[in-house]
Amino acid sequence: MVTFGALFLLLLVFSFTRIPFDMQRWLGTEGAGFKFSPSVIVMLGGSGMPSESNLIRLNYTKNLALIFPDSKIMIAHPSDTAVVNEMIDFLVAFGITPDRIHTKSHGLNTREQAMELIEIYPGITHEKVVIITSPENMYRTMRTFRKLEFESIGGVSAFENAMFVDLSYNFKKLGGKEFVPDVSGNLGLRYNFWNYLKIEISCLREFVAILYYKVNGWI
Repeated sequence: MVTFGALFLLLLVFSFTRIPFDMQRWLGTEGAGFKFSPSVIVMLGGSGMPSESNLIRLNYTKNLALIFPDSKIMIAHPSDTAVVNEMIDFLVAFGITPDRIHTKSHGLNTREQAMELIEIYPGITHEKVVIITSPENMYRTMRTFRKLEFESIGGVSAFENAMFVDLSYNFKKLGGKEFVPDVSGNLGLRYNFWNYLKIEISCLREFVAILYYKVNGWI
């Protein structure tokens, strides 16, 4: 209990710094850069529709598909026909023609999705492939695909975009009680602290997954 308590306090301290941001940024960009025009865009999904994670990845997929109109789009998602169809409809609504979109829906983790791509689309390891996934998953994804001998591969992490708006408010004007702390101007405590706590948990989970993949020889 003392160890877990100390770890929790450490996480609280880190959440007041930029360490969680830098940790997520590193996981999302390390080894993911590319300087080629992709012939295949692969979106790794894993949530329902609509959901925050799938929608933001679809948005990045749509943007990249419009920039590279000759590329194929492959959606890798666990078996759920209704969800996959909604994902296709999202892309089509933004002008992506249905004949560009291909799906595979059996892989339940990153390695299985990569292996299924090779099985269903022979020769994909020789294509120029760009993968879209969450920032936390990108580091492991790049190494998983390279382990399976994908020759030209890069990644685009689905980072959230910051909102540049002053979210301070007038505590007294809204009828705030005198005995309640006024945090109206403390955006770090109101937002950054909680957001960074979530990022820390996601990154810690990912580091455990990286270790698991490493032990198994998958990366």
